[in-house]
Amino acid sequence: MFAVHLMAFYFTKLKEDQIKKVDRFLYHMRLSDETLLDIMARFQGEMERGLAKDTNPTASVKMLPTFVRAIPDGSENGEFLSLDLGGSKFRVLKVQVSEEGKQQVQMESQFYPTPNEIIRGNGSELFEYVADCLADFMQTKDLKNKKFPLGLTFSFPCRQTKLEEGVLISWTKKFKARGVQGTDVVSRLTNAMKKHEDMDVDILALVNDTVGTMMTCAYDDPYCEVGVIIGTGTNACYMEDMSNIDLVEGDEGRMCINTEWGAFGDDGSLEDIRTEFDRELDLGSLNPGKQLFEKMISGLYLGELVRIILLKMAKAGLLFGGEKSSALHTKGKIETRHVAAMEKYKEGLANTREILADLGLEPSEADCIAVQHVCTVVSFRSANLCAAALAAILTRLRENKKLARLRTTVGMDGTLYKIHPQYPKRLHKVVRKLVPNCDVRFLLSESGSTKGAAMVTAVASRVQAQRKRIDQVLALFQLTREQLVGVQGKMRAELEYGLKRQTHPLATVKMLPTYVCGMPDGTEKGKFLALDLGGTNFRVLLVKIRSGRRSVRMYNKIFAIPLEIMQGTGEELFDHIVQCIADFLDYMGLKGAQLPLGFTFSFPCRQTSIDKGTLVGWTKGFKATDCEGEDVVDMLREAIKRRNEFDLDIVAVVNDTVGTLMTCGYEDPNCEIGLIAGTGSNLCYMEEMRNIELVEGDEGKMCINTEWGGFGDNGCIDDIRTQYDTEVDEGSLNPGKQRYEKMTSGMYLGEIVRQILIDLTKQGLLFRGQISERLRTRGIFETKFLSQIESFSRILQETVKELAPRCDVAFVLSEDGSGKGAALITAVAKRFHPPCNEN
Repeated sequence: MFAVHLMAFYFTKLKEDQIKKVDRFLYHMRLSDETLLDIMARFQGEMERGLAKDTNPTASVKMLPTFVRAIPDGSENGEFLSLDLGGSKFRVLKVQVSEEGKQQVQMESQFYPTPNEIIRGNGSELFEYVADCLADFMQTKDLKNKKFPLGLTFSFPCRQTKLEEGVLISWTKKFKARGVQGTDVVSRLTNAMKKHEDMDVDILALVNDTVGTMMTCAYDDPYCEVGVIIGTGTNACYMEDMSNIDLVEGDEGRMCINTEWGAFGDDGSLEDIRTEFDRELDLGSLNPGKQLFEKMISGLYLGELVRIILLKMAKAGLLFGGEKSSALHTKGKIETRHVAAMEKYKEGLANTREILADLGLEPSEADCIAVQHVCTVVSFRSANLCAAALAAILTRLRENKKLARLRTTVGMDGTLYKIHPQYPKRLHKVVRKLVPNCDVRFLLSESGSTKGAAMVTAVASRVQAQRKRIDQVLALFQLTREQLVGVQGKMRAELEYGLKRQTHPLATVKMLPTYVCGMPDGTEKGKFLALDLGGTNFRVLLVKIRSGRRSVRMYNKIFAIPLEIMQGTGEELFDHIVQCIADFLDYMGLKGAQLPLGFTFSFPCRQTSIDKGTLVGWTKGFKATDCEGEDVVDMLREAIKRRNEFDLDIVAVVNDTVGTLMTCGYEDPNCEIGLIAGTGSNLCYMEEMRNIELVEGDEGKMCINTEWGGFGDNGCIDDIRTQYDTEVDEGSLNPGKQRYEKMTSGMYLGEIVRQILIDLTKQGLLFRGQISERLRTRGIFETKFLSQIESFSRILQETVKELAPRCDVAFVLSEDGSGKGAALITAVAKRFHPPCNEN
């Protein structure tokens, strides 16, 4: 028994001594947590450089856009061909994807060799060989004379401008075919396939193997948004926000980025990490100075790295008693599969002895322990470096999503990851240590590269078909020049009807006189109170105007108008307004002040003077009873009397468009049109008095409030209204009214989009055909969500210029038109005495 314990102690001591010896020799290959965090930060910086247009040309991590915009959603179906070119073997695959209630993928495949004379010969011969292999596969599987979409997995860095095009940047691994770099590999393969007349194949997608891995795993797990290959080479891809990709037009959605992380460090940024062994390996490679990160990680190089280390240790007398063999001097004699075999849990030492014996060496027990530990250090460093770069990607995903904690899946593939017994466990452990705020699932890809290319092709086919159907729906909203000219002519006619006494009652565009007959001239001065009612918020303002200097100072307070007040009685509404005024005067210390007041009332009113306005009809969600047909100024005065706390001089009732006109006119005397494109939509302008039959007098001008929101209420623009406009109208508080406003204003645009989304979802074109309960809720999709709202002003200006080419129009943004404008109108009205229609 004592002898057994003695032997066990001896072996343990021997093992400890050998491990310490190797650790001392390979000191620089052991990476601390601090160093890994530093590498992670460096890689994050390289990602930023690669994504930015200015720094991309010099970035070592190229961050190539793949034009893969979506992952599988489970609705893909059809038959697809797939090719995989990039490793030691070339593979052709037929993939059948069927939905049928559950996702199913059936695959038939064939491997073909990639002889050195082909992959290092002439580029044309390479693509002809690939086409010949594809033709052989189709012949064998009886697929000739049938059209197939095809996805090409091409595992080399390519610069893409679209999904089905890719220019080879450089060969990696063992490939060196001449005349291919700088050319479109899809075109090269397409041309090669033309020699086979009985082969009808359309290449829809060019895919990197990492993208294929991600897509394969995403088909099974929709959380998958990263793909990593650790095999012959190494690389990663992930879904990046379009807004961060300077190299591609557009800000909406996401796109898969092929990082090409194998070149990390080619700019010298990893020189403090690289060892003498890495440098020797690099000098003996096919591409010295390139793919330096990959050469520290991937299966093509780990075996050679171990051989170089063992040879140096033997020369230093630390292994094999200083003896070397010719095999140990021979490049490529130790492969990564040998490294994996030597690291196996139980039979590792026996495997080590056998492998070393095959190399012509006579290892001792101590040698075998040391060699096994060399393999551990080399492969552990590989896993650590991969983990640091992957942790950088995961951190970026989390930050892009603005999450405190990220849940995601990483699709994994590659021979090193698959065959090495310890590699996955080591990688997972280090990643989770580096990013503790990420819950990561690692999913092994099955037939990742090739199946993934088919999945990209399937998604491309689905998206292509969906886009066509979606475009058919959206085409209803893309008005032609002829249609716009038609609308222009009808609007012009309605303006004329509204101005004439005989046709005014039937006109949908009411052309209401405002009795605002002059513009500010700079002499206005004084303190004015202004009210602004037109939406769910009500504002009270104190406006101070200084004469001559065109200086205006404003103080305001915003009050909510609850829904029960908006849709209650008129008395309740105006009592609420007066309560708000009282609160504001109290707030400003003006309780007893005598102030002229301008009332911005953004609803259609028929005026007989500047201080009288009869409400024609509520819009924008207001439904207060006993108001329509009543003078809103009188209703306000009555409410002030009921309050019996203050007395105000209501000088003017103003529409918000008129306020906008006056505000801009105060700064620019050429301003004679006011346009509101907000919750509602309306326009006013200065019209010649001689054209306004509703008001006495022919001299001068008067501002006309068009109330154009009612344009089309007589059916004159039904030819451009869509089913979605009809649905929004029918679900509104005033069906059949304000039809033009319902096609143009902020209160309704979001609801139109919601109706479109519901219809497209019902057709299975969005959200996997599933309508969420929130999407069913009216008003849940607000106009602010419309991504293109930011380009609205540009579209407006361009269209006006196109339809009115003889008008040189400047657009000036109003600053607080409703409040400031009401005060200015009040000031102008005080200046104009007697009233303008008698002047």
